[in-house]
Amino acid sequence: MEIDKVTSINLYQATSRLKVVINESNFSGALTGWNNETLALHKKPNTTYTGFVWQGSAWLTTSQGEFVLQEGMYFMVSDQARLQGNGQGFVIAQPGYRGMFMLGGPVEQKGRLQYIDGCTDTLLIAPATLGDPCFNLLHIPTNTFQSQHTHPSFRVGMVVSGMGECITPEGNFELSPGQVFYIPKDSIHSFKTNQNDLRVVAYHPDSDFGPTHQNHPMINRTIL
Repeated sequence: MEIDKVTSINLYQATSRLKVVINESNFSGALTGWNNETLALHKKPNTTYTGFVWQGSAWLTTSQGEFVLQEGMYFMVSDQARLQGNGQGFVIAQPGYRGMFMLGGPVEQKGRLQYIDGCTDTLLIAPATLGDPCFNLLHIPTNTFQSQHTHPSFRVGMVVSGMGECITPEGNFELSPGQVFYIPKDSIHSFKTNQNDLRVVAYHPDSDFGPTHQNHPMINRTIL
């Protein structure tokens, strides 16, 4: 299904019925839920799939072989692939981008970088070059009320653990483990926690960070 911007955050359950087409001015994507089934990731020109296993385990089969994904692991693949097993999670497809094959995780309990209002985040999949997509872990401590903010592009992700709320102009939305979310670009929102902390993973279709031909570790650390 194709959705319009109804609210500042749109929440779903990660089931096989979850198929959402995202069309924004600069980026598009297709969000798919996965739950104890086989999900075929078809090879398409310049399309990259990024996925996360929330619970259970899965097998990712690509032209490079078969890889086991445990709970809390993530992947990026631009090849034809098949995801199967007794796990649950989500996959986001982004056309117009060819990413590198990558596996990682499980995600840690807290982020390694400082974020707003005492939160932390980890760059799980970094942009290969400046402007490329990235995948992140966000940790929100207990008793946190984030400042209201926006993002210049959409965010798609999943609640990994904990409890909290997303505060928006349309109202407050309860967050619990296993929920998949889509936040349209420029949507005003913030996260709030009480006695429980909150962990989410989030996919960004772009970035203002990453190496360039003139600025990357290999060339920067080469002395002529």
